[in-house]
Amino acid sequence: MLIGCLLLAATAFAALYEWTGFEPAAAAAGGVVLIYLILSLPKLAWTRLAFVAIGVALAIVAVATRPDWVAILSRGVVQANFICAFFVALATLRIPAAHSPAIHRCGRYLASRPPGKRYLALTTGGHLFALILNYGAIQLLGTMVERMVAEETDPDVAAIRNRRMLVAIQRGFCASIFWSPLAFSMVITTGIVPGASWAATVPLAIFHMVVFTAIGWAHDTLIKPKLTGPRPQTRAAEGAFADLLPLVVLLLIIFGGVGLLEVLTGLRMAAIVMVFVPLVALAWLAIEAFGHGGAGVSDLQGRLGNLVMRDLPAYRSELVLLIMAGFIGAVGGILAKPWIAAMGIDLSAVPIPLLLFAIMLFVPLAGQIGMNPILSVALFAPLLPAPEQLGIPAVLIVLAIVSGWALTGLTSPFTATTMLIAKMGHITPVRVGTSWNGTVFLVSVVVLTLSLVTLWAVLI
Repeated sequence: MLIGCLLLAATAFAALYEWTGFEPAAAAAGGVVLIYLILSLPKLAWTRLAFVAIGVALAIVAVATRPDWVAILSRGVVQANFICAFFVALATLRIPAAHSPAIHRCGRYLASRPPGKRYLALTTGGHLFALILNYGAIQLLGTMVERMVAEETDPDVAAIRNRRMLVAIQRGFCASIFWSPLAFSMVITTGIVPGASWAATVPLAIFHMVVFTAIGWAHDTLIKPKLTGPRPQTRAAEGAFADLLPLVVLLLIIFGGVGLLEVLTGLRMAAIVMVFVPLVALAWLAIEAFGHGGAGVSDLQGRLGNLVMRDLPAYRSELVLLIMAGFIGAVGGILAKPWIAAMGIDLSAVPIPLLLFAIMLFVPLAGQIGMNPILSVALFAPLLPAPEQLGIPAVLIVLAIVSGWALTGLTSPFTATTMLIAKMGHITPVRVGTSWNGTVFLVSVVVLTLSLVTLWAVLI
């Protein structure tokens, strides 16, 4: 219970800082997050402990070499607090959604579409579910795919269906990375790039999302195997179109509420999410507790107890990684700036098309050596000159970064998306990124680079 309470306290303090700028709230959040990390150490895998060790080492370097080390470490702490609070806020919604019968009915409806409609249904479903469930979207829809494939008697047909359905879910999830206000990609990038905002970027980001989705669908259509034997029996569809309604209503409430509050308050979207999303989750839990045979107050207390005592602590490994990635990226980026300047690298002299290509490609390449996108973006983006110095609108820098972030989720063998798909497909993560998604990655890099260059020529 202590771990869950610590996470909720850190979220409350971080949200208070985001809404008011009250410095003691940031310090309090940092203290709570530090206690959480210390208590988590005995149960962490060595890979997570390595991230903690790197963070400690960077802090020591900052103290030993920089007179402004207090400001540097404060920046890292604020970034770590923010990532922790944002993750916990989304988790409060993800947990009731993952256990909701209405959401499961929606997933079964999408997964049971006939073969001709299945790819688009699953990639759309993976996209929509990712907006509220994050990686839980892959687990939810992937479990349904495993159940359907297990019922197939022909092993060749089962293998083909398993691959096509799983990559549809994965690509749908990655498509949400381009534009979702609830994704770390957009939140982190718009917070780092000067002059950037989600509202200004989202129209172009949705355009890139559509292009990426179209490439995935075209690839699936072109590689569709031709079976020589009898046509496999079509599975009867489950549910009805109306089963999609709860998911659509939930998304409208979240995005409508966040957008309205952003306009009314002038706060950045991430700060609003920290407060609004947990309120939506609490309302959802209350509706389920007091309606449809729920036991009222006792039921609500039980659900909240499970959230604090069981569900939030279960995210320990993932959350520690994200917290440390944020801290390392923020501190490491600041420490690296003088070294980059001493090397005499002038990015403003690089041709714009090549620079946009390099910005987009950096994140997936870093992902191939195990760098979390939060870490690579937090390290790399602050090293870029201001958009006006580069001659590139801020929205295009954000678009290039989030496009690379999405492609990382498609190909990196170290991301949760690829590892989950590999586990369900009974293959290695490397094969998911290369054999299953390699062609889509290469085509997407070319097409999205051309799109970035064309948009730059139009916007300047």
